Amino acid sequence: MEWLDSLLTGTRLIDVVIAATLIEWAVLLLLWRQREQGVPPRLLGSMLLPGLCLMLAARSAITGAPWYWLALLLTLAGLVHLLDLKSRWKK
Repeated sequence: MEWLDSLLTGTRLIDVVIAATLIEWAVLLLLWRQREQGVPPRLLGSMLLPGLCLMLAARSAITGAPWYWLALLLTLAGLVHLLDLKSRWKK
């Protein structure tokens, strides 16, 4: 099972998940534009962006990127998550 070993080493798996998330974003956006069904575009970013930022932060840590990229991506993930939570909060 060499192919599985190669998929699970380095950043390949993270790259696959990032690509899948971007494809999901595009498909959901397309569904909304064609049928006006599903998640409105204004909510897609706040739903998917925190996860993308976390995956990019993990990738940055693995590849040895400068600390400030990791800090920026983690901060952005947290801020977008809080904004999404605030928009969904029911009183």
